[in-house]
Amino acid sequence: MNRPLRLATAALTASAALLLTSCGSDDKPKDDDKIAGAEQGDEKSTPPSEPAKAAADRPEIELPSDVSFDFQWPKTGDKTKDAVLADRQQAIQTVDMAIADQEPASKAMRFYHEGDAAAGAQKYIQAYVKAQARTTGAYRYYAATVTAEGSSAGLTYCEDQGKVFDKYLKKDKVDKSPATKNSYVLYAAKLRKNDAGVWVTTELNATRGSDTCQP
Repeated sequence: MNRPLRLATAALTASAALLLTSCGSDDKPKDDDKIAGAEQGDEKSTPPSEPAKAAADRPEIELPSDVSFDFQWPKTGDKTKDAVLADRQQAIQTVDMAIADQEPASKAMRFYHEGDAAAGAQKYIQAYVKAQARTTGAYRYYAATVTAEGSSAGLTYCEDQGKVFDKYLKKDKVDKSPATKNSYVLYAAKLRKNDAGVWVTTELNATRGSDTCQP
């Protein structure tokens, strides 16, 4: 069965290419239920928008009631690091909002992403649009570590996808499967502070099934 692999690669690579992989007891998704990975699609991506030049007018995040996020990221006490965490939190939610809205070139998503991260997120969203599907369930984020210097920052964190599934809109069907080791994903993000004071994600890489994130 399919479980969404959010903005993830098979390993921490510079490309930030996206994959949607299958998991579950049979490991063989049905053809009509398979959400193709971004590397299989032929859609052309809209170039990411330019970063805002004036004071940030942050987009409102509106998600379906059946999608929730638990960010277990305590404040560090450092103003810059806390801003990085806050903006990455918003960025994560804009991707699922774009999926729910079936809008690959979402302005909200592109507000918080640029470069490879924006292109990768758009391809990921396009895969869901093509499959007429969206995400549903409860995400959990934890074990965040932030480094920041000047206008650049690095962030690693874990994601628990054990209670997140693909919902096929045409069939009104939720594809559920039990949590496995691969339900836990380690992310490494690069961010920069743009002219509007927003910490935008420029690169995002992931390792599924990382020992670091296991419960």
